[in-house]
Amino acid sequence: MRRTPLVAGIAAVGLLMAACGSSENSGSPGTISGATSPSSTAPTTDTASSTAPTSDGSSSATPSSGGDSSSAPAGTGGAGGDVGVFTWWADGSEKTGLDALVKVFNKQNPADKFVNLAVAGGAGSNAKTKLASDLQAGNPPDSFQGHAGAELTDYINAGQVEPVNDVIDALGGDKVFPKDLLDRLTVDGKIYSVPSNIHRANVVWSNSAVLKKAGIDATKAPADLAAWMADMDKVKATGVSTPLTLGGTWTQVELFETVLISDLGADGYNGLFDGSTKWDDAKVTTAIADYAKLLTYANTPADGDDWTPAIDMVIEGKGAYNVMGDWAVAEFAAKGKKDGTDYNYWAVPGQEGVYDFLADSFTLPKGAPNAAGTKDWLTTVGSAEGQQAFNLAKGSIPARTDVTDKGFPAYQQWAMGEFKKDTIVSSIAHGAAVNLGWNTAISQGISKFMSTKDQAGLQTDLVNAATDNSGN
Repeated sequence: MRRTPLVAGIAAVGLLMAACGSSENSGSPGTISGATSPSSTAPTTDTASSTAPTSDGSSSATPSSGGDSSSAPAGTGGAGGDVGVFTWWADGSEKTGLDALVKVFNKQNPADKFVNLAVAGGAGSNAKTKLASDLQAGNPPDSFQGHAGAELTDYINAGQVEPVNDVIDALGGDKVFPKDLLDRLTVDGKIYSVPSNIHRANVVWSNSAVLKKAGIDATKAPADLAAWMADMDKVKATGVSTPLTLGGTWTQVELFETVLISDLGADGYNGLFDGSTKWDDAKVTTAIADYAKLLTYANTPADGDDWTPAIDMVIEGKGAYNVMGDWAVAEFAAKGKKDGTDYNYWAVPGQEGVYDFLADSFTLPKGAPNAAGTKDWLTTVGSAEGQQAFNLAKGSIPARTDVTDKGFPAYQQWAMGEFKKDTIVSSIAHGAAVNLGWNTAISQGISKFMSTKDQAGLQTDLVNAATDNSGN
């Protein structure tokens, strides 16, 4: 099956779920807010302070009682009947975002009854296990959550989801969704999900006080990786032993993918997934060398370490920088830190005008009990009103580019502006660029490299991962 333009993939469950609980554009190479941190200029509304960090959902795998179907007003809008929606958004900002979306759904479709089928626990793995069982048994929900891009490939190949081009077209198609994003959702001309939000993976978060002590302007991004590492030397000279902080394997994959983007550029990086760039390319060799050098500035985490301890090292001044998806902003807010004062952010150096995306989206399963009601749900998910309510609560940004940034916190206002003009690329670590098998193989290579530091060995592992899983 050919994807347009990329083969995208499902991320290994254990790798991506803890991060995003879970993320394009006209493709015009925009300018990443230059060298100046947007946090120093954007409005400082503090909606983020009410956004809790993503929960890993550690409770038992039982359906959540969330949502507010009982409060749905009687009326005639909508197809009518129950609409069972399956997610793993059972806690924290994810649950708050889902509840906000359900309120809009109930308002737009009073004849429909939202039924919350969220399954908590296991950082989302419990939900995916139950979903796989239900689909296999021919008992699909009306809609289920998935990461936009390659994560849906297995469902598409198994014939378990239906195209929703009519819903996307009715919502405005490429007039409201970036064409690059729609391209990444398209398989053989068909779109199989409606995106609810966008997250960004290639963001550097920094501690302003630590950088100031090292004589570094925290509001300005270094020009490239070399300049960034030179700044890390300055930080080290002040006594901070780990200028760059890291978590477990999936966070290392996220860091590595951003190094690939810096060294290959957006087109070269995209080519890694459709075969036009080879994994034994000299620029990949350079990226591996840069990644190896970056690790010399970092702590040495265990495979299973979460992302929060690493970002907390920056928050506490034990580190200067962390590369993390933009859900990290909620962690700073939860610790009472002020945007532009205590911390700053910019795209990973060398990625001016590139937006490394991941997205949540919703599907229409084959055999859905209430397909008409499902399309009501998908229409709400993709509506401007639904996206504004959901993303304000969840901490991400709308996939639509026509939603006003009014009321969004400073980080999200910056990200919304970047998303409209940047070139979009797909995240490896978060289910947008490669399929499950490929992601697992890359992650195994990255994990091994943490202990061996064998650069040639890592490149061989990456070549083999592509050969075995890409289908190119």
